Amino acid sequence: MAEPVRISVDGMGGDYAPHNIVSGVVQAVSEFDVRVLLVGIESRLKAELDKHQVPPNKIEVIDAPEVVAMDEQVTSAFRKKKNSSMRIAIDLASRGDAGGIVSAGNTGAMYAMVKFNIGSLPGVDRLPLAALFPHPMGRTIVLDVGANVDCKPQHLLEFALMGAVYAEEILNIQTPKVGLLSIGEEEAKGNDLTKEAFQLLKCSDINFIGNVDGHDVFKGRADVVVTDGFVGNVALKVSESLVETIFHLLQPELENSMATMLTKHFDYSEYGGAPLLGARVPSFICHGRSSSKAIKNAIRVAVEFCRHNVNERIRGKLVRQ
Repeated sequence: MAEPVRISVDGMGGDYAPHNIVSGVVQAVSEFDVRVLLVGIESRLKAELDKHQVPPNKIEVIDAPEVVAMDEQVTSAFRKKKNSSMRIAIDLASRGDAGGIVSAGNTGAMYAMVKFNIGSLPGVDRLPLAALFPHPMGRTIVLDVGANVDCKPQHLLEFALMGAVYAEEILNIQTPKVGLLSIGEEEAKGNDLTKEAFQLLKCSDINFIGNVDGHDVFKGRADVVVTDGFVGNVALKVSESLVETIFHLLQPELENSMATMLTKHFDYSEYGGAPLLGARVPSFICHGRSSSKAIKNAIRVAVEFCRHNVNERIRGKLVRQ
């Protein structure tokens, strides 16, 4: 029988840490075959753990006296907070004590620390943040949704290759369809970045279906949609805001079954964290407002990522290009 996967978790990251983080960790170790290295201010973490029935030998608390604030400058967090819960959790993964890392903390700081302390797989220049968008038949992976504002065509090719592997291994989609987000389906549409990326994608061995419009994302025309982090982040936040607005406008008239359906398909906590694809150790960033359910599911996906050897698949895909 395989040994449980070990995941390091930033216990102090997020708007509702450590309460929601600890609760999510307890749920995860109770439901999944995983061991968690829970990093943070020891006294606060243990006080939260005392509120739960904790399975024995499933959670190890590791003290970290500093916390990276959600609004802290990335350079300050990276250079000065070497004893922060985020940094120590990342260092545990970097030296092999954990197979993956989960944090709901400062996204920019998390990206910088993963990039420079853990590093990327061979052939990966940028680490895209991948998010799941629902559609009538399942989920579409959109990347990048904010980690890399300025991209080159080669970066979009890397994103496409990594997103395709993620779709195959985690969403169980055989030969996923990959689309390039643009302002029209025609090959000539778009800016210089999308036009040049189109040619690279067309010559690759992925199942590239061409350009896709913004309205195609929620129709499921592509299983993987590739874009730069600027456009992707705008699309993500507009989508989140629209769903929240619709829900609040219609909530008084919604039946319980309809409200449950909307929550199931659009609630980010159902999917947990978004992976920074291409990191040498699987790394997941959760929403700052993550509930305990979101943390639990982020740990679940991190375990699946490790069990499916997604990084090895990505490495092999990049080598063949």
